[in-house]
Amino acid sequence: MANDRPDPELDRELSDLPPELRWREWMRRIEAVLFASTAPVPREDLARVVGQGASVDLLVEDLAADLEGRAFEIAQVAGGWMFRTRATYAPAIRAAADVGDQLLDLSEFDVAVLAAIAYHQPITRDGLKDIFGKEISRDLIGRLHARNLIGTGPRSPRRGAPYTFVTTEQFLVAFGLESLRDLPDREQLVDAGVVGEAPQIDCG
Repeated sequence: MANDRPDPELDRELSDLPPELRWREWMRRIEAVLFASTAPVPREDLARVVGQGASVDLLVEDLAADLEGRAFEIAQVAGGWMFRTRATYAPAIRAAADVGDQLLDLSEFDVAVLAAIAYHQPITRDGLKDIFGKEISRDLIGRLHARNLIGTGPRSPRRGAPYTFVTTEQFLVAFGLESLRDLPDREQLVDAGVVGEAPQIDCG
């Protein structure tokens, strides 16, 4: 949210309400904000719609419990919270309408390259070539860029200062990660054949 100040017309404290109703109203406000947002909402933004002494984390926990049994849930991703459909309903959504997500149009190799970027970022195309043993096409990089799963990182200090690639906030959202620290262990991905057994490399 662009405005750092709470709306002067918004009664944040709700002091005229009994404690139980006050808490319920704060939960509904958080629900409304998350429902209206297409991106993760950070704690500081949610804190603007509740009272000074209210714990955003506890309110989110209670709201999440309130949503048990519903088709959607609250996910903590990319440093904030957002609503998302529970995974079990993904086939129903795809069957009802032509609804795709960030990964549906990507091949297994595209996803493998995306995983390599996630684990070795910032990394250049030459660095990806070292991992996969072949040139990584600009078209493939373009597909990942077009879905906003990767972005341009700092220039490599090597000769010619080639561009490097890094993952984006949308990458975290697409995979349901709060931060890159939540990436699965590389050995698990190697065992699954998602990434190859390549040594750690620098951004070359």
